[in-house]
Amino acid sequence: MTNALKSMTVQTAREALRAAGLRSTTSRVAVLQHVASASKPLSHADVADVLVPEGYDKSTLYRCLVELADAGLLARLDAGDHAWRFELKGDDDEHGPEHPHFVCVDCGKVTCLQDVEVKITPPKKAAAMGAVTEVVLKGHCKECQ
Repeated sequence: MTNALKSMTVQTAREALRAAGLRSTTSRVAVLQHVASASKPLSHADVADVLVPEGYDKSTLYRCLVELADAGLLARLDAGDHAWRFELKGDDDEHGPEHPHFVCVDCGKVTCLQDVEVKITPPKKAAAMGAVTEVVLKGHCKECQ
């Protein structure tokens, strides 16, 4: 996916859903458009805060987030605080397939670190470690320092 999806139109969202093998429902389109326009990974609560006042059901929004992630349109981030965060999957933009995230241990704010490269050197017995699927750095954000 490209930067064009950052301001995703209804038609583009419908095409992405169909390409992923999902029906194009108004809820899925709204969730996909909202997450695509975000500058950071969003929790279910973040999405619900915006879309529930527009008439969408909170449970439906959660199911949409999970379905979009399962279909490969969204990436799911576990920041260690028991709340999944979702972001648009991309190929070459800031939401590329592998980029680290920063989580503030005080306020919980999650930020994409698109300009940061983290190198992980596996131990000599790398097979015992498994594969690294996501990198989350924790610390104190500027506002909480």
